[in-house]
Amino acid sequence: MKWLELSIKAPSEMVEPLSALFLRHGHGGVVVEEAGGFNPDNDEAPPPNREGVVKVYLPVDGTLKSRREGIDVGLRLFSLVRPLPPLVETEIDETDWTESWKSHFPVLHVGKRIVVKPAWHEYTQKPGEVIVHLDPGMAFGTGHHPTTRMCLEQLEKHLVPGAEVLDFGAGSAVLSIAAVHLGAARSFGLEIDALAVKSATANIVDNGLQKQIIVVEGSLPHHGAPAGGFDLALCNVSTKVLRDFALRLAEALRPRAFLIASGFTLDQEERTLEGLRQAPLSLIERAQEEDWVSVVMQKDAAGLD
Repeated sequence: MKWLELSIKAPSEMVEPLSALFLRHGHGGVVVEEAGGFNPDNDEAPPPNREGVVKVYLPVDGTLKSRREGIDVGLRLFSLVRPLPPLVETEIDETDWTESWKSHFPVLHVGKRIVVKPAWHEYTQKPGEVIVHLDPGMAFGTGHHPTTRMCLEQLEKHLVPGAEVLDFGAGSAVLSIAAVHLGAARSFGLEIDALAVKSATANIVDNGLQKQIIVVEGSLPHHGAPAGGFDLALCNVSTKVLRDFALRLAEALRPRAFLIASGFTLDQEERTLEGLRQAPLSLIERAQEEDWVSVVMQKDAAGLD
C-alpha cells in the first residue's frame, strides 16, 4: 500500500489549527516538528517567530480524493486569516515507511562489555559481554544518544556486584537492564511518562528481568525508594530536574554511594553541579561527548571539588 505525505511549514500560532484539520481528514494521527534549541524543563523560553512543520498521511485508496479535498478547503479558509505556503506532497511506500527507521538503530557496543541490541538484529554474544535487548519504542534511552552512552560507560566502571540501584527518569529502562546484567541485585525505576513506563516494562520482560527490575510511574519521594536504600542512582535527566531533586536523590543513597548523572550540556554544567553539591554530593569523575556532559557524584566524600 502507498501513502501520501502532506506537509506544510507554518508559524507557531497556526500549528494547532492545522493539526486539527489534518487530524480530521488524515489517517492515524499528525506529526508536528518544531524548532528546538530550548528546554522548557530548564525554564527556557522558545525563540521568537518560531515556525513548525505539520505532517499528515493519507492512504492512497478510494478515500484519498475526499480527504485531500477536505484539507484543501480548510487551508483556503486558513489562508484568509494568515497566508500559508503550498503543501508539499511525497508518496511513500508502506514497506519503506515502517522499516527504514530501524536502520538508525544498529547493534551498539558501549564500554568494554555492554552491547545494546535492538530486537530486529541478530547478534552472537562474545565471552564477557552483556546483551541489553531493547525495543526503542517511544521512550528515551536507546544507547545512541551521548548522554545514555556516557551513563552506561560510567555504570560499567562504578557498579559494585550486588548493588541496589535507583533509576530516576528510567525511560526505556536501558540503564536498569544494563545494571542488572552487570551484576546489580535489583533496580527500582521511577518515570513520570506513562508511555515510557509501558515501553520500559516490555523491555524488562524481553530481557527476562521481571524479578530484578521494576519501573513505576511516579517521582521522589516514593515508598519504593526509602531513605538510605540504594548503592547507586542513575539520573539521565535535565538540569532543572537534577537541581530540584538533588536532595531527595542524596537522601535515597547510602553513605559513600554513587550518583551517575547526565542529560545536561556544557553550558549547563556549573549550574547542575552547584545544585548537586548542595545535596551535598561531591564530584568524583566527569566525562564529555560533544556538548554533553556526565558526572559521577558521591555521597559523604571529599571528591574533586
